[in-house]
Amino acid sequence: MKKSTFYHAGCPVCVSAEQDLLNLINPKQVDIIHLGDQREKLSEAEKLGVQSVPALVTPEGSVLHINFGAALADLKS
Repeated sequence: MKKSTFYHAGCPVCVSAEQDLLNLINPKQVDIIHLGDQREKLSEAEKLGVQSVPALVTPEGSVLHINFGAALADLKS
């Protein structure tokens, strides 16, 4: 089974969303990507359609932007 991917930047909004998400989804079914620590994943997230974090990309490729922590463009600088 393909996993969902949760992208975040480590900010309080993102950390809160991650905790809530992991209460809803089995942690074994979601990959957590901290874009502040894994900057090489920024282009991957952008190609998938992530515009801001926190965001969840479903196995089907839908991007669910959750609240607003930071724009992806802000993380590039």
